[in-house]
Amino acid sequence: MNVTIVLADDHPLLLSGNEQFLKSKGYKVVATETNGNNAYNSILKYNPTLAILDFDMPIQNGLEVAKLCVQNELDVKIIILTLHKQEAIIKEIGNLIQGYVLKDDDLLELENCIKKVLKEKTYISKNIQNAVHLSNKKNVLQNLTVTEIKILRYLAQNMSSSDIAEKLFISKRTVEKHRSNIIHKLGIKSTQNGLLLWVQKNTNLFNT
Repeated sequence: MNVTIVLADDHPLLLSGNEQFLKSKGYKVVATETNGNNAYNSILKYNPTLAILDFDMPIQNGLEVAKLCVQNELDVKIIILTLHKQEAIIKEIGNLIQGYVLKDDDLLELENCIKKVLKEKTYISKNIQNAVHLSNKKNVLQNLTVTEIKILRYLAQNMSSSDIAEKLFISKRTVEKHRSNIIHKLGIKSTQNGLLLWVQKNTNLFNT
């Protein structure tokens, strides 16, 4: 089977290292990209067997690219490669994505993931299975969208709504709407600094 891969990561060293590893295993890497928009365009262009996508990328993250692929019925299997041990990603296994591997896993973990996914199976890194305690966290963030979780991360970095709007290529008003939705979903008191205080106390839930 001639397996073709689109590889995307906004960290050049990781991108290069993973590309070399995949090529050494006989896979054909048809494109390497550093943001989600270009990754999606390369998937459209090359129609690869697999797309291995970083979760945190500029313009569109890995799950957002995966969602576009599903919406447009593209025949590509998607593996998310990330630093984050997150239920928001785990929930999409078998739905938007087929595999989920951590960046600090051994490269053999990525190879095992690829082999499973190519056999029409799903795969979650053993380290995620061992480290993530879903029973403790599943009720907290499960109703938030990927964009809302991304906004929480930016808020944890002390970014303003204007800064976040620029990062996400959306309007400040849209960011404020997302913040309002987050407050409602999480049951946070609508005080001036209520959301920021919650973020400071619960950073471990969305940044791991």
